[in-house]
Amino acid sequence: MENKRLMDIFIAVAVLLCIPLVAMQFTNEVVWTVSDFIIAGILLLGTGIVIEVIARNVKEKRARIGMVLGTLVVLFLVWAELAVGVFGTSFAGS
Repeated sequence: MENKRLMDIFIAVAVLLCIPLVAMQFTNEVVWTVSDFIIAGILLLGTGIVIEVIARNVKEKRARIGMVLGTLVVLFLVWAELAVGVFGTSFAGS
């Protein structure tokens, strides 16, 4: 059961990474490099694994929901910073 959920995470990450890969075939507005795919894969896989660890170890429902939401907020903030430089750090993509 545990291995199946981990495999589901890997499959979900692969499917999500196929979206920009397919879009690159049809438009010049999506231009990802290999490093973009690697970084996105690390972010998505890391988020999936953190959520899985939270789901396994946190028993209280409200705490689990809060931690998962917090993890997703961190993912979106990091993704936005890397994409357009919301906070202006040296990691900004713009």
